[in-house]
Amino acid sequence: MQGNLPPEAQEKLEELQDLQETAQQVAAQKQQAETQLTESENALEELDEVDEDTVMYKQVGELLVETDYDEAQADLEETVDSLEVRVDTLEKQEGRVQEQFEELQDELQQMLGGMGGAMGGPGGA
Repeated sequence: MQGNLPPEAQEKLEELQDLQETAQQVAAQKQQAETQLTESENALEELDEVDEDTVMYKQVGELLVETDYDEAQADLEETVDSLEVRVDTLEKQEGRVQEQFEELQDELQQMLGGMGGAMGGPGGA
């Protein structure tokens, strides 16, 4: 069907496909950040159960380096704060991409006289 579309409609369809790819990438990044956030929050909770005198190590590249309780806690809190900001940013980006997708989809449907109602959104497969 794409071969029978007017050039303007073909261009809008390609933009929709690009936005759908962008939406999938943002969703994957958000899911990864949310997973990291959950892991960091869990580690911070576990740290509360550990005696402050316990010998601890943190991973630096391929190495494990000894650290103390306060430094481990500060590092985890910083990581949690950073990941919360990242997740929030990705959620906003996801919303903007969704809005752009819907606007383009409406434009394409108007261009085609309302015949394009079968197209799915960026979250659809």
